Amino acid sequence: MAESFVVTDRTRVRRLPQRASHERDVIHAILDAGLVCHVGLVEDGRPVVIPTGYARVGDTLVLHGASRSRTMMAAAAGAELCCSVTLLDGLVLARSAFHHSLNYRSVVVFGRATPIEDHDERIVALRAFTERLYPGRWDAVRAPSAQELKATLIVSLPLDEAVAKVREGAPIDDEDDYALAVWAGVIPLALQRGPAVPDERLVPGTTPPARTWPD
Repeated sequence: MAESFVVTDRTRVRRLPQRASHERDVIHAILDAGLVCHVGLVEDGRPVVIPTGYARVGDTLVLHGASRSRTMMAAAAGAELCCSVTLLDGLVLARSAFHHSLNYRSVVVFGRATPIEDHDERIVALRAFTERLYPGRWDAVRAPSAQELKATLIVSLPLDEAVAKVREGAPIDDEDDYALAVWAGVIPLALQRGPAVPDERLVPGTTPPARTWPD
């Protein structure tokens, strides 16, 4: 049996629970396929949701931002966070308006983050983030300076309370509607990489980065 995260009251899915998964491999795979998460918290009694890049390091999410960012400061101070990642895989067109849907993979994480203060751990976190954007990039670029590190706040959010929810497959219509002469099915969606666009101030003779992404 696959190893799973503990189910809590906050990660128990009550709406269509058959689409939920607490398996570690499922949650890791979705997080590793995403690039942007939305971090929700309450600041001064008001809800705030901030989109940001992230990386997974083991059973944690690594978030970083400016050291004076109010959201990052609140996260580092131990504010309750709700972090979500959603990948869209298709438009589900049904025979009725009511049953139109989306195919998706999503993860929601609840918890409190802690600041990463050890220098070596901070470098590991920033390397993970850079490599998530483009594998092999960290070794090709200048490492962060002491001043840049000082200006960056990095936090780690554990996946102790995490749940995935996935919808896949064809539309689910009412039985009577299957007799309607209406096209139904799935229109796939995918995020695709385009050709590299060079910066205008490249040093002459600089070659594009090697392609290290899997097909």
